[in-house]
Amino acid sequence: MASTAKINQEIATVNLPTFLELPERTRKPRNSGITHVIDRGIGLRQAEDLLETAANFIDFIKLGWGTSYVTQNLPEKVSLYQSFGIQLCFGGTLFEVAVLQNKFDQFRKYLQKFNMKYVEVSVGSVHIPLDKKCWYIEELAKDFVVLSEVGSKDPNQIMPPYIWIKNIQAELAAGAWKIIAEARESGTAGIYRKDGEIRFGLIDEIITQIDFNDLIFETPKKAQQVWLIDKFGHSVNLGNIAVNDVISLETLRLGLRSDTLETFHKNSQNESMFS
Repeated sequence: MASTAKINQEIATVNLPTFLELPERTRKPRNSGITHVIDRGIGLRQAEDLLETAANFIDFIKLGWGTSYVTQNLPEKVSLYQSFGIQLCFGGTLFEVAVLQNKFDQFRKYLQKFNMKYVEVSVGSVHIPLDKKCWYIEELAKDFVVLSEVGSKDPNQIMPPYIWIKNIQAELAAGAWKIIAEARESGTAGIYRKDGEIRFGLIDEIITQIDFNDLIFETPKKAQQVWLIDKFGHSVNLGNIAVNDVISLETLRLGLRSDTLETFHKNSQNESMFS
């Protein structure tokens, strides 16, 4: 495995073409333009294929919900991702179950066992009062970088914008590095409606008080990715990206797909270069 990972890493770091004028992407480790990928349980061979094709474009990989707990070859998988300099975290549902069972200390030791640098804190399925959630963030921030998720996985639970803002501000103050705006892996909850439509007014109101660079918007659907890139630019932080969509998302960020081509490629007369 080690030799294969080394070969794949060399492939992944090969220079890309430079003859086109494209939006400038920051280099990893990035603070903006983050692509946060969800791994739903792919195998090592699939993971190797992903990394040798798209490792340059992946900042984080989340082993979704509680999948890390039942992945048989977890140490090998963690080692593979980390060997490419990709940050890894376990899904927030694992944290929620640990809290529900009063196993917070064991959860923290579990993270340390796998040399996790990042941890996701969420309340998408289990109710934890804001003050208690902030306490968990403060405790975990002593040893880890915290990604805190705001929003519910229940599509029927519509949280008003002022609550989103209040929670985001409190969790950043408690020590969270970034706030993940909930959407589920289906893109049908949190900042989206049941049918996947973006809650445009909610996002507009949130960013009146919150710097969008402090947010990672979960965007599993292409239409959601396109809208956020059009609104905030190619360096918006996007999460819950499927492993098969990493390259697709990078082309959207760079205007190499029709959906965002005219967003980024215009001449001085503000017309499409290709009209």
